[in-house]
Amino acid sequence: MWEQVRGFQKAMAPIMQQAKDGVHIICYSQGGLICRGVLESMDNHNVDTFISLSSPLMGQYGDTDYLKYVFPHYLKENLYKVAYTSYGQDISISNYWNDPHHQDLYKETSVFLAVLNNQTAKNDKSVEYKNNFLKLKKLVLIGGPDDGVITPWQSSHFAFYDANETVVEMKGQEVYQRDYFGLKTMDARGDVTTYEIPGVQHLDWHKNQTVFDNYIEKWLT
Repeated sequence: MWEQVRGFQKAMAPIMQQAKDGVHIICYSQGGLICRGVLESMDNHNVDTFISLSSPLMGQYGDTDYLKYVFPHYLKENLYKVAYTSYGQDISISNYWNDPHHQDLYKETSVFLAVLNNQTAKNDKSVEYKNNFLKLKKLVLIGGPDDGVITPWQSSHFAFYDANETVVEMKGQEVYQRDYFGLKTMDARGDVTTYEIPGVQHLDWHKNQTVFDNYIEKWLT
């Protein structure tokens, strides 16, 4: 994931430099996490509004068709045995695999999501990451119950499973309550907006005209 972040930073930097009034970014699926990586690790970004379109912002934990394609011999219950190794962390989905039953191992081995969330002492730039995130003026979180890929789908709203696999909403998450990367501060400013949109499957978000017209276009001003 960090390799992808660096590639997108390289592509986005000249666009930002030319846009003196700032830019808006729309980031879809795994791209939402890549954009988080860009924002948090880029000291001079000028992103005004970050629109996250069905992205696993708090991670992924589910037996989806995509998971079976990448790891055909593993189910979600035992994927941690591979994902939380140095080899596993070379695979993008492992960088944001968030097993609610093995949180200590996740925080110890994750080189990406735990770093973005400031859940690990390994991030010596945690203050910079938080400050960079808070440079955003607006955060728009879009997801829905019929997505079928992001698991739980509420990860797109910074919610996630607890150890009983019950979804805990954003405001109940430790990263929010302790304001690890600035989400609580941004929410207190009134700058976080969430949309729950039923009837949209994962591969359709970025080509659904209604989603764009009703939930995205208004932020592109």
